[in-house]
Amino acid sequence: MTDTTAPGDAPTAPTPDPCDGPGTDPSQVALAEVRDSLPGTLMERMGIEILEAGPGRVVGTMPVHGNTQPYGLLHGGASVVLAETLGSYGAMLHAGPDRRAVGVEVGASHHRGATEGLVTGTATALHLGATTAVYEIVVEDSRSRRVCTARLTCLLIARRPD
Repeated sequence: MTDTTAPGDAPTAPTPDPCDGPGTDPSQVALAEVRDSLPGTLMERMGIEILEAGPGRVVGTMPVHGNTQPYGLLHGGASVVLAETLGSYGAMLHAGPDRRAVGVEVGASHHRGATEGLVTGTATALHLGATTAVYEIVVEDSRSRRVCTARLTCLLIARRPD
């Protein structure tokens, strides 16, 4: 929220931050939707859990075990799956119920390997527009060392009738 009070003025209502959503608590709604939609998804297979969700920020974890390459390191593709999942989820919350968010570009730099525990991804909105949403996603190991940095662009499109 942004304070709109100037020195000497009477306090006014804060201006909503566009990353905060439409005034409801998107975190609770978002987490419930994730729990209801998991069976059979890549999120379930990878063991991704969403801890916090809102249009401006999404945080989630993924186990290293089961998501490694032959050398025993976290697979780079697994880091990208976590990144795209978190960014796409934030874009979906920004898009609202009448639109869908679809990833159109993702890029990632891998900084170090992870061999055990959980990795935590934090997607932070860089741009929340009318037709696109862009996120930076940082994936860290259990010692808060950066494993991967990714950027995701999602296109916001009209939801087709089912």
